Amino acid sequence: MSNAPRFAGHSSEALSALGWDESFSESFAALSAPGDVPARVLRADLGGCVVASEEKEERLPVSARLRVKGLSPTTGDWVVVRGGEVVQVLERRTAVVRASTEESRAPQVLAANVEFVLVAEPLGERWRPRRLERLLVVAWQSGALPVVVLTKADRDEDPGQAVTAARKLAPGAAVHAVSARDGTGLAALGEELAPGTTAVILGRSGAGKSTLANLLAGGEAGLEVGDTREDGKGRHTTVRRELVRLASGALLIDTPGLRAIGLTDSVEAIAEAFSDVEELAASCRFNDCAHDSEPGCAVTAAVTVGDLARDRLASYRALLREQLRLAARSDRRLRAAQAAEFRARSRQLHRTERR
Repeated sequence: MSNAPRFAGHSSEALSALGWDESFSESFAALSAPGDVPARVLRADLGGCVVASEEKEERLPVSARLRVKGLSPTTGDWVVVRGGEVVQVLERRTAVVRASTEESRAPQVLAANVEFVLVAEPLGERWRPRRLERLLVVAWQSGALPVVVLTKADRDEDPGQAVTAARKLAPGAAVHAVSARDGTGLAALGEELAPGTTAVILGRSGAGKSTLANLLAGGEAGLEVGDTREDGKGRHTTVRRELVRLASGALLIDTPGLRAIGLTDSVEAIAEAFSDVEELAASCRFNDCAHDSEPGCAVTAAVTVGDLARDRLASYRALLREQLRLAARSDRRLRAAQAAEFRARSRQLHRTERR
């Protein structure tokens, strides 16, 4: 990969090309001091981050204050640079968040300030509708607009059928079948991404995300790619989230493959991702219908006549049950925190009484 700065510039056009606008300018003015510089995070890791400002691209440390408070920037963030370090993170317009599968760990922000979330799902034998639905919930929750990208279309005997199926799973989102091998669909996908806008691409390892990013960048992104293994599982070539410029002038954040897709508090996002089910539910006889065996249920009626797939309803129910488990887990955490605080105050009270 070339070490030459991809975003260097000496005019305000350099920041605009990175997605800078009046809203970010106002946020910067509220947090900055004379001499501070705005920059966008191209790459972030535990040791610091690579940022692009109006004049240069450089690697900078993150201030201890941000790290202690757990406010370190992520790829796509706009930051305040002062004295050779990142000292502030501007308020995020959108954020793609994945919950940890470990109860003790906080949710992870995968990307910030994106207008589009490209949900990559490979066709052929590895096509998984349920995984696509789950990723769409993450996409809707981010506040950005999902775009379904069915990769490796050349490996599917009838990609048109897959597109039709995906459109039913992703109401309100554009769907594109693309092939890196023969270029199918790349031009149409590129038209979705206007200059100065930012997208992030999500999907499992081996979905062809980095290959797609390189092609959209006109071969200039320099992202490492690897072939799919013989067992059908992707090689984990991408190990970090990185923002690159596309040939159209848009920006794209490439991400490592997601093995597990943990959801945070996503009830509203589930409603967006399953808007077809929600629309049917509005016609149910009872407002608290569980869409199981209740009389007058419009959802189960749609399943009976074939207007709604039984698997899709099952997926919808499963995601809502997961939300209930998350809420219960959060309540346990809250109760435990309150109990710990009560014990600490009691100990302090006993110490005071002994004096």
